[in-house]
Amino acid sequence: MINFRRSAAVLLGLLATTALTGPVPAAADEEQATEPPRVELVLDVSGSMRAADIDGRSRISVAQQAFNDVVDALPEETQLGIRVLGATYKGKDKKVGCQDTQQIVPVGPVDRTRAKAAVATLRPTGFTPVGLALRSAAQDLGTGATTRRIVLITDGEDTCAPPDPCQVARELAAQGTSLVVDTLGLAPDEKVRRQLLCIAGATGGTYTAAQSADELTGRIKQLVERAGDTHTRAPTVVGGASACDSAPLLAPGVYAGRESFSEHRYYRVPVRPGQELRASVSMALDRPVNRDYGVLLRATASDGRELVRGADAGSGRADVLSAGLRWSATADDEDTADDENATADTSTPVVEPTTVCLVVSNSFAARPGTAATPGMPVELTIDVVAAAGAPDGPDLGRGWVLLALLTVAGLLTGLIAGLLTRWWVATWREN
Repeated sequence: MINFRRSAAVLLGLLATTALTGPVPAAADEEQATEPPRVELVLDVSGSMRAADIDGRSRISVAQQAFNDVVDALPEETQLGIRVLGATYKGKDKKVGCQDTQQIVPVGPVDRTRAKAAVATLRPTGFTPVGLALRSAAQDLGTGATTRRIVLITDGEDTCAPPDPCQVARELAAQGTSLVVDTLGLAPDEKVRRQLLCIAGATGGTYTAAQSADELTGRIKQLVERAGDTHTRAPTVVGGASACDSAPLLAPGVYAGRESFSEHRYYRVPVRPGQELRASVSMALDRPVNRDYGVLLRATASDGRELVRGADAGSGRADVLSAGLRWSATADDEDTADDENATADTSTPVVEPTTVCLVVSNSFAARPGTAATPGMPVELTIDVVAAAGAPDGPDLGRGWVLLALLTVAGLLTGLIAGLLTRWWVATWREN
């Protein structure tokens, strides 16, 4: 998903936590990432990659060119690995062929010459053990707190299950290894598309069908660059509630979760007088959905009264929808909080923070045959800062003073308009 700088948000979260009375808000993870982005490209080199149906070229040659372009454009800080499947065994023994997966470039700082040479020698050969390759790629990337990314490029479905690649993806996601698998399909096959959608959906990744060399190259570059955006410490996983009163209480930070189709999820954020709440939500389109969809972020009071409705934040990515909002307590809100929380000693009233309910809603609907579970990946960013006062406008007065001022202004306007009209009529008659 999308990278957010959170050091200021974490500091504010600590201050808010120590200052608030009552329940302590859940805080996002405070440690900073020290690891570089890590990504592994997994390429299908099975026999079907010989087909020459992409711009008149074979699928493997198009993939090799794409890999070369990606390696040349690789950011210096990114650690890249390359794993292949079906690349060495030419026999008919399925038991042997379904173990055919190797890492040809270890994950680490890339030797561009070595990486391109390793890819150039690949020739389409054997079976398609996608599930085993995914499990091995996860081991290649290792463990750690930062998000790892696998980019799977294949033209066919797994021919070696078990292990079923969909089930492998679910197992990896359940282990909490912060692993995202993006899939790229090179063949217009419905069974392949469904399998790749399932793999991507289980881990919060994306699926793309590449029908040309440019599409394949551009998409791989985008996904490798995105690894640099998402390698920082994964957002804290938190599940929203179906109502405000049972929603989790959150401090400033970045949070992740999933939301079902056409669902409303609630979260609570304490905002003290003189503070401004800033929140944004991003939802990834990790599977085909019907058109006319959207994401809505609202802030409401605990009684359901809407405080502000968010606007489209424009993430800049076609596979992500975002919305954001800003809200600060008005004098009326602060007075209400004072009335509700004042103690018997009215000379020293206790001013409690206003609890704002954030409501994340979506209008997604699955296309026929698209799995509804797990829900769509959601990332919620919360910050609470000092409220910026609105600039003062000219004070025109109130009540009778304002009425008198408007009356005088109207009379003067009418008088000037009348004089100008008489002058114009007199001039017109003389001419």
